[in-house]
Amino acid sequence: MTSVSSAAPRRVVITGVGFISPLGSNVSELWDGLSTGRSGVVRREGFGEPVIAGVADQFTGGIDDFGDLEGGQKKAIRKGLKLMCRETQMAVAAAQLALANAAGAESFDPERVGVVMGSDYMLTMPADYADAIRKCGVAEEGGPTRFDFSRWGGPGLGDMQPLWMLKYLPNMPASHIAIYNDLRGPNNSLTMREASGPMAIGEAARILARGSADRMLAGATGTRILPMQAIHALQTEPLATLSADNADDPATACRPFATDRNGMVCGEGAGMIVLETLAAATARGAKIYGELLGFGSSVVSDNSLQGKNDLALANAMRLALADAKLAPQDLGHVNAHGLATPDDDRDEARAIRATLGDAADSTPVTALKSYFGNLGAGSGMVEFVGSLLALEHGQLPMTLNCKTPDPECPILVANQSGVSAGDTFVALSTTPQGQAAAVCVRRAG
Repeated sequence: MTSVSSAAPRRVVITGVGFISPLGSNVSELWDGLSTGRSGVVRREGFGEPVIAGVADQFTGGIDDFGDLEGGQKKAIRKGLKLMCRETQMAVAAAQLALANAAGAESFDPERVGVVMGSDYMLTMPADYADAIRKCGVAEEGGPTRFDFSRWGGPGLGDMQPLWMLKYLPNMPASHIAIYNDLRGPNNSLTMREASGPMAIGEAARILARGSADRMLAGATGTRILPMQAIHALQTEPLATLSADNADDPATACRPFATDRNGMVCGEGAGMIVLETLAAATARGAKIYGELLGFGSSVVSDNSLQGKNDLALANAMRLALADAKLAPQDLGHVNAHGLATPDDDRDEARAIRATLGDAADSTPVTALKSYFGNLGAGSGMVEFVGSLLALEHGQLPMTLNCKTPDPECPILVANQSGVSAGDTFVALSTTPQGQAAAVCVRRAG
């Protein structure tokens, strides 16, 4: 377990946000969806039959999706697109949008600006190796074609594009972002599935707090809908199905904490925030979305490496609250992981109840995956931005599709509009392996 309670007293604030999500790629689009209860979950063709997913349709990977760029930077990113998989493209776009949103880049020494980037496992697209695999096929008389492993090192591997691996290395998003923006400060890449975003925020905050940088980008990118990732999800996690009453409405598929929840919805997205010291932000008159107060993380698993998320989340929450010097009753709301699977939601609700105690009866909980599904590593970041916007507008996005909260989830699910977001929140993320992270934020001003 770790926290930032030993950090130096430099206060860290959030001055920029950028994201790619099924609800759009700018602040007004995202807030419109969250504030009006508009879902980004749709029906798409896949694996020969329709699937339900949160798809960032507006993101085509074209250069116009990266925001307003100056000539040299625009040319460099366009040239580099061929070396980026979709997750990396979304990460770079989210970073460019966050930097533009924060503005004032010229006031920072590039040696003092860094990047911490989280991601999922990045898996090769089948088209990248299909021809190479065909060259290793050996037809058996009267039988099927089999794969000849002895041919892979020769004709097989020789048919792969020389730079194909660079598209899928998990450190490439942070590398591309740093290169395109001449960010020469601390740079790190984390691969912790859904916990990657909050973990990146925590590390970036520590770097700033101890004086090793003056500005940091932190975020994560991920997908559960590309072919290999979707197959993995199908094999390992319960996926949502529509009820008979809502068979034609994919927007009802993701139902966190509801009695009728039956699985997660897959999605894709990326989110980035700009962090800097309060002194620097104040000096340049920057807009401040919120102040980062505390961070905590914990990993707990059994002897078969199955995560014990109830314990891990409770540990992370306690650490984050202690780091923030907040009592449970001080929280305005909880932004839950809210995966919408029966076991995960039950474990998370118990962790929230164990940490907040009686305050859980009056602390509203929202689960923003109900709007767009599980974006993999990108989920925690887009959800985090959602809570920042909730603080700004004073209104908490309700949890969609939770008409009847599960009595085995003893928390106050915000399933109606008009609930106050309060002045502080804690955002939670966890993984099937029991890696949990929590981040506490206070409203600016």
